[in-house]
Amino acid sequence: MDYVAALVPPVVMAVFFIGVVRVIVKTQGGAAKAKEDAAVDAALVRVEGAGEPRAAGEA
Repeated sequence: MDYVAALVPPVVMAVFFIGVVRVIVKTQGGAAKAKEDAAVDAALVRVEGAGEPRAAGEA
């Protein structure tokens, strides 16, 4: 029965890993993608806008 004890942890980890991959694949795209993209775009605009203030004559 030692072989059963030796095989259980890798099997449990494999099942967990497959579940994680399925969740990641399912959450890509779909209805939430546009909202997530908009949130990322807004965050990038805030970060880029937080740079050093420019002088009035600079481009």
